[in-house]
Amino acid sequence: MTPVERLFALEHFGIKLGLAAMHTLLAELGQPHRAWPSLHVAGTNGKGSVSVMTSAALSRAGLRVGRYTSPHLFRVEERIALDGEAVSEAVLSAALGRVFGAADALIARGELAEMPTFFEVSTAAAFVIFTGAHVDVAVVEVGLGGRLDATNVITPVAAAITTIDFDHERHLGTTLGAIAGEKAGIAKFGVPLVVGDVPDEALHVIEGLARQAGAPVTRARHDATVADALDEGHARLTVKTPAGHYGPVRLGLAGAHQAGNALVAIRLLEAFAAVTGVRVPAEAVSGALADVRWPARLEWLRHPASGARVLVDAAHNPAGARALADYLATTGTSGLTLVTSVMADKNVAGVVGPLLPFVDRVVVTAAVLPRATDPAVLAAQVTALGPAHLAVEIEADPARAVARALALPAPVLLTGSIYLVGPLRASLVASGFEGA
Repeated sequence: MTPVERLFALEHFGIKLGLAAMHTLLAELGQPHRAWPSLHVAGTNGKGSVSVMTSAALSRAGLRVGRYTSPHLFRVEERIALDGEAVSEAVLSAALGRVFGAADALIARGELAEMPTFFEVSTAAAFVIFTGAHVDVAVVEVGLGGRLDATNVITPVAAAITTIDFDHERHLGTTLGAIAGEKAGIAKFGVPLVVGDVPDEALHVIEGLARQAGAPVTRARHDATVADALDEGHARLTVKTPAGHYGPVRLGLAGAHQAGNALVAIRLLEAFAAVTGVRVPAEAVSGALADVRWPARLEWLRHPASGARVLVDAAHNPAGARALADYLATTGTSGLTLVTSVMADKNVAGVVGPLLPFVDRVVVTAAVLPRATDPAVLAAQVTALGPAHLAVEIEADPARAVARALALPAPVLLTGSIYLVGPLRASLVASGFEGA
């Protein structure tokens, strides 16, 4: 069994929140997470976008940058990037070999009761890779929550919380305050914490917990002048803060919500510069915001021969669905054929409901994952949510579901679960679809 195969075998054991195993594992590995300064990014939505914006700006400033994000779309190597490029399978395998070797030794000595989880092992591997690559800084995205997330072993230079909304309630709580409390668990003494646009209930909790931890809080919009307008679904942004002037810049990532993510990235970069003394020029920030790409985030694909068009978006929770619906409304996009799968622990009304005004037909399928809702059950839920004229079809095989949708003249909307979107996007690209 290869190290990557061994990693995927751990998926069977699911999620285990807590930091004890990570501290033990990293000590055995020589504390690789202490070899470089870091930035820590949490939030319900937007943390991936902020991470990629921030890391791209740091690279443009001439720094060697590591980036750790999750989940991946198609290849596990996508989670770990050096200067914006995913590491190779060989590099990941070597790091995993070290991590598994350390874990095996700890288990043999009785210092670990069981093998760490998929996420703990992949996180430790990322830290090993960043140390071996001698990165100047690493941008680390939280996996789930914050307080008990495996990434929360780092002591970053600065941190951010992008948004707070409902998702993963089974693990994080059923109120915005409870969810905010878990996210605010990344706050650490003396570490600046940038907070994006969050509800008042969440802000109150975040500021209270940050105060207890001794972490200074900067609201992203505080003392900032922000001018933004939409340009064919992309925000055109100008930002002035006490530390800098950025733009005007047309954001490379589509959607009005990306203006808020860009502002969080800007303030996080300013906090990094203030603490480290490493200047990130405004032109590096603006260039990164303009050029950055993040697959399956409001991404249009088009087949050059057939002209078929697919909008791919990893909207897997209510907040993501609302952002997607807002994009469809502002761009006047309608009459779509929706191909979707939703995990059984998700709010189907929140994930699918906002999209139904923009679609004429839904093809329900199932991501290849035990947690995926049975297509017949999901179809019944979608039918109950939609108008009487909405056509809802069932095709259990995801590839055939997309093929069925592409046979129709309408553009296709592919969304609902990243475990559906990732493999199908890869298949579309392999069959000749290109960025539109």
